[in-house]
Amino acid sequence: MMIYVNGTFCSREEAKISVFDHGLLYGDGVFEGIRIYNGRIFKLDEHLQRLKESAQSIALKLPWRGKELQKLTVETVRRSGLREGYIRLVVTRGVGNLGLNPFRCPEPGLIIIVDTIALYPREMYEHGMAVITVATQRTGAETLSPRVKSLNYLNNIMAKIEAINGGVEEAIMLNRFGFVAECTGDNIFIVKNGSVLTPPAHMGALEGITRNTVLALAAAAGRDTREQMLTRHELFCADECFLTGTAAEVVPVTKIDGRVIGDGAPGPITRELMHAYSELTRTSGTPVPA
Repeated sequence: MMIYVNGTFCSREEAKISVFDHGLLYGDGVFEGIRIYNGRIFKLDEHLQRLKESAQSIALKLPWRGKELQKLTVETVRRSGLREGYIRLVVTRGVGNLGLNPFRCPEPGLIIIVDTIALYPREMYEHGMAVITVATQRTGAETLSPRVKSLNYLNNIMAKIEAINGGVEEAIMLNRFGFVAECTGDNIFIVKNGSVLTPPAHMGALEGITRNTVLALAAAAGRDTREQMLTRHELFCADECFLTGTAAEVVPVTKIDGRVIGDGAPGPITRELMHAYSELTRTSGTPVPA
């Protein structure tokens, strides 16, 4: 593990931030989760672009110019010595006072954590996972754009608690109109009659990097791919279902709210996309010097 905090590389025990940082006080900031595969940082440029857009959307000015954030991320990974791992890149509003006013935080904070991660047990990738729909709704686009990857994840956490209390690892969140948005930390896809379908961002879905990568892989394989409004009915009647996310990668879903999906096993298109995604991650990305 290696951590960069506001200009200093340090260990887990040494890493510290101010109790007056608005990222801590109010969840005021943005973040990215990024994967390291085979000594390469996967989709680093895309993640940094999304980070910048998230920051722009919440009026958080980033002082790092050009390739500076990229260089700091690569250097933190290099110092960690990990060739397989996970990066959590966090930008906070910075140190201010106990008031809400973000303009009293003169300088944003930067944290880069490099560690390992395993989101779900291996058997779920082999046999599929069960998910449930929960009462906690996805934050609506009229409140905060779902394209902003904000530090304030409380509604996702409440949905996660419902999932765990319901005996599963993940939960489907609906928007206020009753349409499927996403899961607590992953995008959701279904396969119906050979078409690969996922909810559009305006329904409350994060425009995930892995989501977009899988859509591109499916299109390259000649599959019909569409962003489409989905209800629970479409999920229950799907031929296949799977989730995508940087930490999750591509994981099949075989049961939703007690309904068996398809034949109860990961479907052929899901497996095809899992394999294509795995192959892509091994051969592309920003190299990290030894």
